[in-house]
Amino acid sequence: MGATSRVTRLLLAASVVATGAVAIGLSQANADQQIVGGNRASIADHSYTVYLTTADGFQYCGGTLVDDNKVVTAAHCAVGKAPADVLVVAGREDKESDAGYTSQVGEIWVHPDFRDVRSGADVAVLTLADRMPYDTVDLPATTDTEFYQPGVVGLILGWGRTAADGEPSRFLLKAGVPIMGDADCVKAYPAYKAASMTCAGVAQGGVDSCQGDSGGPLIVDGELVGVTSWGEGCAAPGKPGVYTRVAAYADVLEDQI
Repeated sequence: MGATSRVTRLLLAASVVATGAVAIGLSQANADQQIVGGNRASIADHSYTVYLTTADGFQYCGGTLVDDNKVVTAAHCAVGKAPADVLVVAGREDKESDAGYTSQVGEIWVHPDFRDVRSGADVAVLTLADRMPYDTVDLPATTDTEFYQPGVVGLILGWGRTAADGEPSRFLLKAGVPIMGDADCVKAYPAYKAASMTCAGVAQGGVDSCQGDSGGPLIVDGELVGVTSWGEGCAAPGKPGVYTRVAAYADVLEDQI
């Protein structure tokens, strides 16, 4: 995909799918990220994984059930939106099926420090109108630094594009990506902030989140350690995915949950 960033791709996509919404700016970048180099995943094994749609059914982000009526997602997936603008679909592996449940959103909380994806605090909580009968995922504590050690393999999930210029996936996909050291993350992205972010990927590229996966989970040992946030390209060499470091926001998230 060359130098074209996920931010640019989101802005182009937004101009096509917006339904009366205000034009999306850089602060809402990446609301269109998904899995490259992944394999089919069973929703039965990962029923905590949900996706977000517009009111007319366009899937644009992912999320994670952390309680039966609470979804953690990226701030840029929710900022500027009213609850009526967003639907949450749970228990549906195949987007073309009618399996699972669709819930309206009763309340949206966006981290008050969020400005844009590169400044951090890219996390939000959606309170659902309906309670979901699915598994939930725990959040790490602020002291759980072991999840962010280089080489630890995290699981990413989503319904996004399977190639930088490809189509979104009809089915839930998964992939394993190793956590990278902060020095390598800074080398890839000078705007990277270790206190609020983590990055994961393989040096040679080929496995990554992409357009449509934003807000989805990065899971390590059954805990939600990251929220898919931003990056440049999809699975390009030397350009890993960047994820919100959930442990950095564990206390404020627990207050919302």
